[in-house]
Amino acid sequence: MELLAAKFQRELPRIDPSDPQAAPQLVTAILKSARAARATDVHLVPGADEIEMRWRIDGVLQKIAGFPAVLAPRIVARLKVLSQLLTYRTDIPQEGRLHGPAGEAADEVRVSTFPTLFGEKAVIRLFAGAGRFHRLDDLGLPSDVVNPLRSMLDETGGVILVTGPAGSGKTTTIYAALRELADKSHGGRSLVSLEDPIEVVVPGVSQSQVNPAAGFDMAGGLRSLLRQDPEVMMVGEIRDRQTAETVFQASLTGHLVLTTFHAGSAAQAVNRLSDMGIEPYLLRSGVRAILCQRLLRRLCVCARSSAEDAERLGLPVSVVRVAGGCTECGGTGYRGRFLLSEILLPQHSDLGRAILSRSDASELERLAVESGMTTQRVRAHEAVAAGWTSPDEVRRVLGFG
Repeated sequence: MELLAAKFQRELPRIDPSDPQAAPQLVTAILKSARAARATDVHLVPGADEIEMRWRIDGVLQKIAGFPAVLAPRIVARLKVLSQLLTYRTDIPQEGRLHGPAGEAADEVRVSTFPTLFGEKAVIRLFAGAGRFHRLDDLGLPSDVVNPLRSMLDETGGVILVTGPAGSGKTTTIYAALRELADKSHGGRSLVSLEDPIEVVVPGVSQSQVNPAAGFDMAGGLRSLLRQDPEVMMVGEIRDRQTAETVFQASLTGHLVLTTFHAGSAAQAVNRLSDMGIEPYLLRSGVRAILCQRLLRRLCVCARSSAEDAERLGLPVSVVRVAGGCTECGGTGYRGRFLLSEILLPQHSDLGRAILSRSDASELERLAVESGMTTQRVRAHEAVAAGWTSPDEVRRVLGFG
C-alpha cells in the first residue's frame, strides 16, 4: 500500500490548487495511474481537511493520497462535466458514463456521485480489464463447473443463476455466457437483455436498460419483454419478489433466463429465493443450475513460506505460502485474482425433493456434495495447499466457517 502511494506521488505532476487547470490535470493523472495499477474503483471521499483518494485493487480498498479540501468540489465538478451530469446539483446522487479525453483509453468508465456531510463523494468504476474475459473458458472455471454450465446454455427453458456477494465477478460471468450463446446461435435465437445499467455491449443481443424515473422498472420491463418473442433472456439482477416471480414464470413458458442474485453459496440462494416467496415447485422445476463464485487474490512471486500458518485451516500440508511485499505488487503481497466456484444442479432426485420440502441450506449443500458438487471452501483449501493464495486471504473472503 505504501509503495503504491509513493509511486502515485512520484508520478503526479506538480499541481497548483489556485490554477484553473488543476482539477482537469489531477483527474487525468488519477485515471491514468489507477488504470496502470489495475484498480477497479477509485473512491474520492471528502473530509473536513482534505479529500481522500482510495483505490480498490484486487478487491481490497487502499488509501493512496489526500488532496487539499479546496480542490474537492472542483474535482467532482470535473468528473461531472466528463460524465455529462448536472454540475449545479450537489444535493442528489447522480450516475453517468465518462466521456471525453480522460475516458478514451477505457472500455467503460462509470461515475457515481453522492452527497455527504463534507461535500460530494465520487466513485469511479473502471472496466478496463473486462475485455480479457470474453468467453467461459477465459474465466478459469474448473471442468466440473464449466462443462455442465455450457450444457445448460443449450436448454430451451429454465433459469441459470449466477450468485455471490457484490464484487465477485457475477456480471463478468453472465456476459461471457451471453457471448457464447450469441456466437453459437449465429442469429438463430432471439437474445434479449434487461439491465440496470448496461455495462458491456454484446453484439447479437438486443439490450435494454431500465429507467425507473420514467416508470420503466425491472418487473414491468420483463413482462413487456416477454411479448417481444424472446428465446433467451438475460436479466441483470433479481432484487425483489416481483422480478423473481416474473423470471421463474418465464422459465416455465419456454424461455431460458440468465440472471444474477446475491447469495453466499449455491444452497443459500435456494433458501433466499424461497424466503422471497418463490414457491418450491417453481424452484425445483425452473432452476437449471446455480453457480456461486468468489474472487481470491493470487499471491505475488514475493510470497514466503510459513509453517505456522499451515495449521490455521487444518490443511494436510506442513508449509503454506503467505503474503510478502515488493514493488511488483505495490507492497500488498498479491497480484491479480482467480475464481472460486461451485455449481448446484437441482435435477438430482434427492436434492429436488429437499427443495420441495423447504430444507435448509446446510442440508441442501450436504445433498449437493453427495451428488458430486465441490464447494467453494474445499476449492479454497486446495488453492492454499497449491500455494496460489494464503490462509489469511481465504478467511478474508470466506470467513471462519
